[in-house]
Amino acid sequence: MKLLYLTRNLLALALLFSAVTSKAFENKTITKKDSSSTVKTDSSGNRKADVATNTKAAEADTAWKPVRRLWGLSFGDFYYAAHSSTTTQGAETNYYGVPTGRNAFQFRRLYLGYDYDINRKFSVELLLSSEPVASNAVSGTTTITNGDNLADNKMAFFIKLANLKVKNIWNGTDFVIGDQVTPLTGLIGDQIWGYRSIERTVADFHRSNTYDVGAALRGVFDPATQNFGYNIMIGNNTQSAILSAANPNTGFYKIFYGEVYAKFLDKRLIFDVYADYAKTAPATAALGAQDHSILKGLAAYTTPAFTFGIEAYTQQIVNGVTNVTAGKVGQNATVEAISFYTRGAIYNDKLGFFARYDSYNPDNNFNGADVYTANTNFTAYSPFTKEHFITAGLDFSPAKNVHFMPNIWFLQFEDLRDPTTTGYLPDNHILVYRLTFLFQFGK
Repeated sequence: MKLLYLTRNLLALALLFSAVTSKAFENKTITKKDSSSTVKTDSSGNRKADVATNTKAAEADTAWKPVRRLWGLSFGDFYYAAHSSTTTQGAETNYYGVPTGRNAFQFRRLYLGYDYDINRKFSVELLLSSEPVASNAVSGTTTITNGDNLADNKMAFFIKLANLKVKNIWNGTDFVIGDQVTPLTGLIGDQIWGYRSIERTVADFHRSNTYDVGAALRGVFDPATQNFGYNIMIGNNTQSAILSAANPNTGFYKIFYGEVYAKFLDKRLIFDVYADYAKTAPATAALGAQDHSILKGLAAYTTPAFTFGIEAYTQQIVNGVTNVTAGKVGQNATVEAISFYTRGAIYNDKLGFFARYDSYNPDNNFNGADVYTANTNFTAYSPFTKEHFITAGLDFSPAKNVHFMPNIWFLQFEDLRDPTTTGYLPDNHILVYRLTFLFQFGK
């Protein structure tokens, strides 16, 4: 509750500062305009030009160059599925249900963005995205799940980002409202890992929000050096989706995000701490109220030649599961995950490497001998399956913003239930060989 009040007060203060600063900026602009147009006369009453004032105004006008930028980014693969899972395990992945032996060219992301500075104080960001997935063959069908595809399976764009930024509502802090990147990976995580084209960071991989509709304060505590910063946000917890009026996320509940980071040793050593909280369902006669929260930490050492990073998070899902055997209706589930990664240069900026390992445990209190059911409304969450993820590859860049990256993509599933328990699935895995390509323009 204290977090809710604090966030509301901060947002109200941000809006107040934005209004005051914007008004002050307008008054300052009008004053300059009036002073530059003042008519001066000499001792005889003849008109005299104010050359110094006009020259100064002209210099001020040309010092600022507004951004008007159209840009795009695309990545995808030629892939070969050497081994696939024929169960419901791995539903959150791009290769869920892809049959063994399938090979295809596939886009996994297409971006078309436009950045526009209205004036010195206000800027807008618009991003269209298409993020298709492969066909699902688990049930013998070819339906599309969790992707941005039309009914005929053609790729489709959706509005991923659309926001207004108010710059420097106070020194070093911007206010952003609209559909925007969340603090989960927006300022630090994706940039340090550096290979979103290969895979999402570990929290993003398991469907935490990387973008949402809401309002945020993004800033630094030390504007001159920008070594210590923060990002706080309140959002709908819907990403870009438009949900029904009955859905609690459309007005009853909100998600609160927060992040602080610090950079040392000339910005080579980086630490980042992130947290979020969201209520997801009210209490019923059978089950208590549900909510979830994440606490995530990141530590990395990064240079142009070499980067090593560790990212870990724990997620508390209140009343997320029911232990049928023990008769516990509504039991908290605690998710734990950790990711180790490295990347670096082999030859100048032409050839590089990357490697990563993730471990994910959906519930560290799980008793394999008991029978459980999931209560949470996270569609991709399962309390039964532990995962190990590995990827590694090379990065060949023949030109700036053009990359070809041969790599392996491996995900192993380990059922936490005892083999004698109803529903148990033997260990399984997905193995995909890929030639990933990426190109970008306009940035």
